[in-house]
Amino acid sequence: MPRTMTAGGKAPPSIQAAFDDALAKLPDGYVDGHFGNGSWGVTVKRSEDGKRIWLYGEELSGTEIVSFNLYRLAGPGPTLRPCEMSSAKVIEFVLGFEPSREKGAPRP
Repeated sequence: MPRTMTAGGKAPPSIQAAFDDALAKLPDGYVDGHFGNGSWGVTVKRSEDGKRIWLYGEELSGTEIVSFNLYRLAGPGPTLRPCEMSSAKVIEFVLGFEPSREKGAPRP
């Protein structure tokens, strides 16, 4: 996975398209899945107007997390705002995360 980012935390168009496609395939709510060699729990929330997507994922048998907001506002493209991590880590996670076939149990 290329780790190339442009100024402002935006990915080049081909990476951006793959990221958008992978993110769109993730269901709203909680889902279990795999990334790398670990099991992960991921929650995705989308605003009703479609202008904000929030994702929080945590490694179920470890300490790693992935968290970000993606804003689709007026302008040339979406704005990715990772929470205390690099945009490259977020993109790598979304592209590599494989949800389980069955949606996970609801989280409290």
